[in-house]
Amino acid sequence: MTTAKQTIQADIVIGGAGFAGLALAIALVEALGPEFKVVVADPALKHEQSRDPRASAIAAAARRLFEAIGVWQAVEQDAQPMLDMVVTDSKVDDAVRPTFLTFEGEVQPGEAFAHMIENRVLTDALVAKAKALGIDLRATPVTRFDNRANTIDVTFADGATVPARLLVGADGARSQIREQAGIATHGWSYGQSAIVCTVAHERPHNGRAEEHFLPPGPFAILPLSGNRASIVWTERTADAERYVAMNDADFHDELEKRFGLHLGDINVVGARRAFPLGLYTARTFIAERLALIGDAAHVIHPIAGQGLNMGLRDVAALAEAVTDAARLGLDIGGADVLERYQRWRRFDTAMMGVATDSLNRLFSNRSDVLRLARDIGLGLVERMPVMKRMFIREAAGFTGDVPKLLKGEAL
Repeated sequence: MTTAKQTIQADIVIGGAGFAGLALAIALVEALGPEFKVVVADPALKHEQSRDPRASAIAAAARRLFEAIGVWQAVEQDAQPMLDMVVTDSKVDDAVRPTFLTFEGEVQPGEAFAHMIENRVLTDALVAKAKALGIDLRATPVTRFDNRANTIDVTFADGATVPARLLVGADGARSQIREQAGIATHGWSYGQSAIVCTVAHERPHNGRAEEHFLPPGPFAILPLSGNRASIVWTERTADAERYVAMNDADFHDELEKRFGLHLGDINVVGARRAFPLGLYTARTFIAERLALIGDAAHVIHPIAGQGLNMGLRDVAALAEAVTDAARLGLDIGGADVLERYQRWRRFDTAMMGVATDSLNRLFSNRSDVLRLARDIGLGLVERMPVMKRMFIREAAGFTGDVPKLLKGEAL
């Protein structure tokens, strides 16, 4: 990593070393070669290994992206394919949770529609790949930037300034880069939080994911490698904070009420945390020599497991737009290049935001009338194989104008 105060020329500076920021850096250097200079800046890079306790669902299209940039091969043995999924709708204390909808987990023979993987495993593999490619990793945040005639001067907390052709904000939902650019966000809080933890269980899950729709919000059991599962448990924020603050025995009792006994005894492994939920979209994904990706551009409800995958769709679209421009000798930070990226991503983002918001409002309530209506709807979908295949392809990331990387193609 570069720590000394110095000024160098870069093609792109990426603020944020999460999945999106690192994947974009790797994709660009893989496509354009080591002479294409990329700087990735994030204070989290000071740690030798990631400390992220969460796990994520990697849709098939995102898995193809990671495979195309040479990262998936390093983590495949730690990833758990989702082989099927069941959806129930009930109350917490119901003795029986009838299954209303099932999905087989393959988008095509031998290819699961999603894999579950622990964030730290994938992050560490991305960092290792970035280092191998000679990408300039800096354990410092971007603190300011100033536009010049043909460059954007990016300044870091350690005092260094790098003139670049493009700055990418990949620094999360509370993006400082977005804030400095004066880009407003539109949206709202749901008054819900997601309790996230990892559970070890007695019996094998056989790759099955479960989504239990309960009145406060969805309770997801997502299979990890071994006899483990990642829990994403949605509650009203005040209740979520109360559950997280419980002693281990009380928390276990509340968790078991929702988890059930079908996988035998359960035991929480590691930390439990609550994350507030909302729907927020940046007014624009671009500004002068600036592009936003991932949570810096949009935040959606995790009800469909698409938040991370939406960010990787941003990566694929921006990487392709920049690569095409660079090969044609065009200005990679030019307005036309950035407009191409924004056109590619705005509609898909808006539609996914509407879909997840509608699902959350439909299922996160206590209305018996709505419950009856949605259960009839789920039952009808269960009897329509064509519609189920359409939903699987959408969840896998294969609908619309799909960028090359999401098809597993090299740029």
